[in-house]
Amino acid sequence: MGSPLSDLAGLTMCASAMSSGNDRLSLANQDLVATGGYQPLLARTRTFHRPVGPETYDCVKLATVRDGSAIVYSEFGEKHAKVGDVLLLGANVLCGAQPEGHVTVTVIYLDLDFILDQFFWQYIDIVKDRFASQSVADTIYTEPAQLMGLGEDRIGMLMPWLDELVALSVDGQYRERFHRMQALWHAVIDQVSPFIHVSPTRTLPAQRARTRPSVPRGRRFAPLRAEARAVRELLASDVRRAWLLSELSGAVHLSEKQLVRVFTNAYGKTPLAYLTMLRVEEMARLLRESGVSIAEAGNLVGWVSRNRAATAFRECTGLTPGRYRAMQEKSL
Repeated sequence: MGSPLSDLAGLTMCASAMSSGNDRLSLANQDLVATGGYQPLLARTRTFHRPVGPETYDCVKLATVRDGSAIVYSEFGEKHAKVGDVLLLGANVLCGAQPEGHVTVTVIYLDLDFILDQFFWQYIDIVKDRFASQSVADTIYTEPAQLMGLGEDRIGMLMPWLDELVALSVDGQYRERFHRMQALWHAVIDQVSPFIHVSPTRTLPAQRARTRPSVPRGRRFAPLRAEARAVRELLASDVRRAWLLSELSGAVHLSEKQLVRVFTNAYGKTPLAYLTMLRVEEMARLLRESGVSIAEAGNLVGWVSRNRAATAFRECTGLTPGRYRAMQEKSL
């Protein structure tokens, strides 16, 4: 499931795309717009020849490698993905890929609330109500990104189900063929779930929110506090600035403790963790699109220390800035 939950057995999926500031519609939601309606379960097959990301998506993704191979990097570091592998990404986890020639994948995009509801019923014996689903899931699933080797034979079993799921998604048949799409999804995850790693370490959601910065997901079904939106806009307006909790809380007339609680409830991460992710995304863009040095890129997004910039970049993407730039140059 993505966040801890976002691993899978109780998959944590896609929340609505965030708009405004530096946010962008996820690829999944762009497809949803194209099909004319919102689908909490969506599948697409695509072939990539050029580097992708690092990017974050506002949903859980399950990507099955069908042909070719790629170097994939995320919080787990740098790994080789080939035919027979499945990549599980939680919501708002940075991930990128460097195709080795080309790579063809089928990606299933899953809405977070859709998955949390399934998690609730799967763990009905320990989850007392739906409001507790996220926190319980976070204590069970603690790996935000996983690359699993199912093998070519098992992947071969999935192909017909994946193809049919893609066809129904492309045709916008979610409502009309709801039960069939559910059945296909359950058939796929039934084969994948035994390979999902469940950590024996029970990490508290509050601890992870402070130690694993990732772009927070927006919630479709509940309005955000005005104070949280205002602080988010401040951070996005000037990522280089060394924002302090005291000035952010003062700007919205809350105590620092209240601000952390309100912002984390709205976006899933603390204000400073959110700022870290914004800086990493902008630094990656500079390394891709400009000739500035790594130290300059870090400085341009607000880090005086090159070491601090490199550490944050690696924690969020799984790559050093130098390795990331080399991968981009290799693809040219």
